[in-house]
Amino acid sequence: MTTIEELRATAAERQRTCEAIKKMIVSRLDLPIEPAWITDDQPLFGRGLELDSLDVLELYVAIEAEFGVALYDSDMAVFGSVSRLANSVRPELAGADPTSNA
Repeated sequence: MTTIEELRATAAERQRTCEAIKKMIVSRLDLPIEPAWITDDQPLFGRGLELDSLDVLELYVAIEAEFGVALYDSDMAVFGSVSRLANSVRPELAGADPTSNA
């Protein structure tokens, strides 16, 4: 059984992962915004951050370099939001996401 302290630690680690992803997105894509302006569930494409296919390629490379996780063409759905990316790069933390379907 998971204790409240373990849940808090997992949630804190998940938040750190989301923050690292936001910083990576802003840095690697040279976006003119602060990472804190990106919400965890904000769409990365369309009306969200308005990323395009070239941005996705850059993020593929960045995720592999920074998190050691290889993503594939079949994994495009993970680029839906920061939260989905966090679930992919740190799947053990997915349970700490109150919006996850895990």
